[in-house]
Amino acid sequence: MAKYIIIGGVAGGATTAARLRRNNEHAEIILVERGDYISYANCGLPYYTGGVISEREKLFVMTPEKFNQTLKVDVRIATEATSIDRSAKTVTLVERKTGKTYTESYDTLVLSPGAEPVRPPIPGLDLEGIFTLRSVPDVDNIKSWLDMRRPERAVVVGGGFIGLEMAENLAHRGMAVTIIEALDQVMAPIDFEMAALVHRHLRDKDIELRLKDGVSAFEKRGSRIFVKLASGDEVPTDVVIFSVGVRPDTKIARDAGLETIPQGKPGAGAILVDEHFRTSDPAIRAVGDAIAFRNPLSNEVGITPLAGPANKQGRLVADAIVFGDDKVPAWKGSLGTAAAKVFDLTVASTGLNEKVLARIGKPCVSVIIHPNNHASYYPNAVPLTLKVIFDPQSTRILGAQSVGYDGVEKRIDVISALIRKEGTVADLCEFEHVYAPPFSSAKDPVNMAGFVAENILQGRSKVVSWKQFEELRAKGAFVLDVRTREEFELGAIPGAVCIPNTELRNRLNEVPKDRTVLVYCGVGLRGYLAERILRQNGWTDLYNLTGGFKTWSAAVEKQDNPGSLKDWKPKASFAEPNLAKAMADRTLTYGEGTGVPEGIAKGGSGKTILVDACGLQCPGPIMRLKTEMDKAEEGTRILVSATDPGFARDVQSWAKLTGNLLVSLEHTGGRIEAVIEKSAAQSRLVSAAQAAGPAAAGAGVRMVSTGTDAASLIVFSNDFDKALASFVLANGAAAVGKKVTMFFTFWGLSVIMKKEKPHVAKDFMGKMFGMMLPKHAGQLALSKMNFAGMGPLMMKSRMKAKQVDQLEQMIQAARTAGVRMVACQMSMDIMGVAKEELIDGVEIGGVATYMEAASEAKVNLFI
Repeated sequence: MAKYIIIGGVAGGATTAARLRRNNEHAEIILVERGDYISYANCGLPYYTGGVISEREKLFVMTPEKFNQTLKVDVRIATEATSIDRSAKTVTLVERKTGKTYTESYDTLVLSPGAEPVRPPIPGLDLEGIFTLRSVPDVDNIKSWLDMRRPERAVVVGGGFIGLEMAENLAHRGMAVTIIEALDQVMAPIDFEMAALVHRHLRDKDIELRLKDGVSAFEKRGSRIFVKLASGDEVPTDVVIFSVGVRPDTKIARDAGLETIPQGKPGAGAILVDEHFRTSDPAIRAVGDAIAFRNPLSNEVGITPLAGPANKQGRLVADAIVFGDDKVPAWKGSLGTAAAKVFDLTVASTGLNEKVLARIGKPCVSVIIHPNNHASYYPNAVPLTLKVIFDPQSTRILGAQSVGYDGVEKRIDVISALIRKEGTVADLCEFEHVYAPPFSSAKDPVNMAGFVAENILQGRSKVVSWKQFEELRAKGAFVLDVRTREEFELGAIPGAVCIPNTELRNRLNEVPKDRTVLVYCGVGLRGYLAERILRQNGWTDLYNLTGGFKTWSAAVEKQDNPGSLKDWKPKASFAEPNLAKAMADRTLTYGEGTGVPEGIAKGGSGKTILVDACGLQCPGPIMRLKTEMDKAEEGTRILVSATDPGFARDVQSWAKLTGNLLVSLEHTGGRIEAVIEKSAAQSRLVSAAQAAGPAAAGAGVRMVSTGTDAASLIVFSNDFDKALASFVLANGAAAVGKKVTMFFTFWGLSVIMKKEKPHVAKDFMGKMFGMMLPKHAGQLALSKMNFAGMGPLMMKSRMKAKQVDQLEQMIQAARTAGVRMVACQMSMDIMGVAKEELIDGVEIGGVATYMEAASEAKVNLFI
């Protein structure tokens, strides 16, 4: 009778034991598990922490008792395998509760020890209140702490799958959550521009995100833990989840002399196996998170700590043990196909990303598209972003990534299957999917990605990534925006010339032929149409921006928001709780004959207009709202449903600027619902402008509005004395509790320039402005009595004598006091100023940004 011992349960070990029994009814099978649980939903642990999974028992797939009863497997929990005698073919076991030590012989030994959390030597990592999450005892400890202590703030160290899932679930409990990630992005399996979409969503969910900043130490001060960062910042918190990765838990294998990946290499310590999971000892096999195998695409040997591959390996290794290696399909390796839920988003990937392909030197081309999950005319269409990477020579698909609200995982599943079968771009085009308007479009996003890639391979189109676009733009390429003028005015790539694609045929003379031409639109489609017009009219040095402005804007914006939770307090998300509940549960009570929740219908004049803007890209939803609002009577409420991610931010700014009342805002599952009531009051901005009247002249403008207790200043001048006055006023206003916004435009940009600036590529005019303008606040001249630079020196000396802070100190004091500093994007573009040249903490904004601040302010000054 054969005797099999499996060390380690959960995905790999438990699956192996179960399959062995189904294959051999008479074998003796022993499953040894160090913990108390042999089969549980490891991936469900974060959701139990947050209360999404409310019953602990639902985490357990199979109990030891049921496993033995069903499969007649000798399950030994709370038992640790401490050593292997390969020559004697025995394993030493220790019962953890009694200390009893004994040996068991085996014919075949299967190792499935899994992985353990990485715990680097960081001072204070062992403090009370700092946790890792890998097992049931881990989650029990975390949940007990949270339930008993009721902490308000949490820090998650690590932006991987588990870290983000924990961040979401801690936020679900009502906590203020900070994510700290040493890399420049979260979720390493996806590329930067895709992660940028996740960064934006995290910020929208009020998560504080700190990127490119590692932890140097943890300190306990009173009841709180202070997380000290490499940048010098400190983040106070009540609890820390430390999740920076896992490593193979293979001490027993290494001690037994089995071949593993050497220390110092990726996946160090992982057990090397062949295609039938044989280790360097023919009587010992291994599966799961602890093994290393060759990647079928990169040919690199590494680990894949995922439950799906571990389950499949357990089945294959059991078949190989009982029936023989020659009777069982060889393991071909894992593509690393994975998905995660990040609040309302689904993030999924398969195959290789561009970072890995660059490292191994494999050429590739990528396409990015932004389709809807199903037909846009069918209700609740939501956008997703799909990136496909392929080999330009063989046309073979190398990888894919997707981020969106619905339908993400099924597209990645399809592409994963194609990659496994060595599929090509042609297979994407030919993929035949189930089609009906609720489920997809006649041309599925998988097909659309294939069509775009096919155009590239056939020479009909040339695309560049957002990064390549920026490199070519810095070298003086002509940037052509083919969107509508309305879209262009809402935001554009600096230096772009707007010629809508519908006008391009009649304005070809405005596009130069002696320069590289970069074409872009919102998502890439209109850019391709314009590219085809230009190519067939003689343009050759021409590229279309893949993913369009949507991808570019996400990638170039500031990715994190350090300090955003500084003044955080628990708050309700709705102005009208009863309305929020009605909107969240649409099966509750509706106004008779209206189809509108009663909480909405009862407000205002009683009239309600429903606007379905789902499937429309920016600025579509806002334009629809404006059209209906213009026609509506005073007191009418408009319920707008939209799926464009930016609408949640846009509608708040729009309501403030127009003076209409934002009654409620709900954002769930990729669907945004806003209720806006038409107000009789004019726009605060219009009122302010009217109140200013003819007084709006000279060196300053004073506008009084009915805004909140705030102040805004436009700093137009780079004169030393005027800059000084600006910060005296700003600091004074901040000192008395006012919310202060300073908007720096044209010459005023010199005031907020860094003293030591990085090298930034500029065009000729940008270099000229840089030579003529003051380099930083310390070089500003007086508006009068400058005396060739002597005037500022005299002024500074006088200030020192009178114990008045210098300008640089005032600027720092303003930053410390929370004064909001905004640099005018248009002025920066004209004068060739890059955001990297500005002092830290300065925001980049346009006229709308200032107008919103001005509409809230009681005091508005022009200096």
